Amino acid sequence: MSHFQPVALGHASRLVNHGPTVLITSRSADGTRRNVMAAAWSMPVEFTPPRIALVIDKRTYTRELVAESGVFGICIPGVALCDITYAVGSESGREVDKFARHGIEWQPDATLGVPLIEAGCAAWLACRLIPEPHAQDAYDTCFGEVLSASADARVFAQGRWSFRDDNTALQTIHHLGAGNFAHAGRTLQAKAST
Repeated sequence: MSHFQPVALGHASRLVNHGPTVLITSRSADGTRRNVMAAAWSMPVEFTPPRIALVIDKRTYTRELVAESGVFGICIPGVALCDITYAVGSESGREVDKFARHGIEWQPDATLGVPLIEAGCAAWLACRLIPEPHAQDAYDTCFGEVLSASADARVFAQGRWSFRDDNTALQTIHHLGAGNFAHAGRTLQAKAST
């Protein structure tokens, strides 16, 4: 007897998209305005140069700022930022400065000036928007070229994630829907076939 049951198509993407939830940071062209939002749909699309795709709804303040400045940051929150991640994903930056409201410490990226969050995050990437009008308009999919990146060596070193009992607060979080998150935890080492 099969344990499989049909999944509503509206939930089908959740079957393959439990990668890390990210914080997308943005700024205005003149640097006087900034925003941060949570996003669950992001993925790498190219190794060299490194490129990322992410969904940013065209109605959001973040999308407005990214379109205006042509740059954005992707910060990868750890378990310690679960509540803040949910909060900044649940409110608009048009009405409130989410950085100030939630006491989020940030610094501008040296290359692009986008706000970057280190405290509580496992890593960040500073990106230049790659204009793709059809993808942006039809699907809210934005592409970015990564111009700089950094990671906390306690959880990512020598090109690999290392999730251990002593770095739980930095382990990536994964949105499961309705404010529920899972976190990366136990690492399994595959055995080579003989």
